[in-house]
Amino acid sequence: MLNKYARAFFSAIFRPLAQLLLRLGISPDVVTIVGTLGVSFGALWFYPRGEFLVGTLFITAFVFSDMLDGNMARLSGRSSVWGAYLDSTLDRVGDAAIFGGLVLYFAGQGDNFLMACLALACLVLGSVVSYAKARAEGLGMEANVGIAERADRLVAVLVTTGLTGLFDLPYIVLTIVLALLAVASFITVLQRMLMVRRQALGKALAN
Repeated sequence: MLNKYARAFFSAIFRPLAQLLLRLGISPDVVTIVGTLGVSFGALWFYPRGEFLVGTLFITAFVFSDMLDGNMARLSGRSSVWGAYLDSTLDRVGDAAIFGGLVLYFAGQGDNFLMACLALACLVLGSVVSYAKARAEGLGMEANVGIAERADRLVAVLVTTGLTGLFDLPYIVLTIVLALLAVASFITVLQRMLMVRRQALGKALAN
């Protein structure tokens, strides 16, 4: 949902920065890689130490590279299959690092087995959500449905984790959000599987 309504807005905001980076000779691929490294470092360094606010702010500073690199590619006319592949692949790395950082904290210093399990469930199911779409497209079908796309999951976990660190919120708030994200991700996987099944059965009947 956020992809639909927010991407155009943020693309307009980041357009001047994208133009500046292109004038400096920086390629979209470099921005993609630096952004992923920043997100991964912030998530795996700060979150396992319980520094949720600092970690979230650090991650947020890099997470917008996902929109910046695409903006740069369009402005330069260098949109390519390789760029799209690199961006999608490294998105999975960054997402896994965010939830992985939470898993490490709650399995260690945070000492909360339930939250560690929920964060792990979000990590696994989030990857399956992305795989379900990619595999469908690889088979010549579409799987663009779902109530929990990447942007929705990312905003929900970052905002809640950041607020937990800022206001020292009780963990029950983050627990509820992680549980909802896990359920929503599971539903999204089912939605995409059913969509692909309908297309596959339709092709079979047509043949």
